[in-house]
Amino acid sequence: MKNIHDIHDIILPEDLIIAADGGTTHCQALGIKPSFVVGDLDSLNPDYLESLQTSGTAIISYPANKDHTDLELSIRKAIELGCDEILVLGALGARWDMTIANLLLPALSDFSKVTIRLIDGHQEVILLRGKGELTFKGKKGDILSLVPVGEDAEGVALQGLEYPLEDDVLKFAATRGISNVLLEDTATVYLKKGLLLCIHIRKHKD
Repeated sequence: MKNIHDIHDIILPEDLIIAADGGTTHCQALGIKPSFVVGDLDSLNPDYLESLQTSGTAIISYPANKDHTDLELSIRKAIELGCDEILVLGALGARWDMTIANLLLPALSDFSKVTIRLIDGHQEVILLRGKGELTFKGKKGDILSLVPVGEDAEGVALQGLEYPLEDDVLKFAATRGISNVLLEDTATVYLKKGLLLCIHIRKHKD
């Protein structure tokens, strides 16, 4: 997880914090008390876990052999609690299998009614579903890459970017949508059909 201390610039006092197993370690390092800890708890210090429980954190434990990752279980818990926007921090790690799975999680049909943003350092990933649109706020020179998920992305239109499109198709597994550049402080992506992972890479810290 990059620039861990930047988390204090993202989390608001009223936000509900759910720590997915090992994410509890980051909370400890930052002095943040989660409302929930979710997972198989295989990577947690027992003494710290006990102190959290004593201070009112709800511990939701699962067996190590399960059908879902700790992150997926945490997102499901957030939705169960009524959250409609979910920020996922620290999901892009050293293990490629976990990173790819985390990036694809927002595409689950079960999560179609919520907005899920994955943030790590100056990079943010958000899924756009057709028919829909997303406006990105950043700085001129920021990078915006578009990756179709599962199928072609149809009816793609781009505004405020160096390489504009109008009612175009981005082919699944092709790289045409990689490394576009913001021409101004905002850019908008429109999609008629399909799924697009939109990766916003900030070149300048706000």
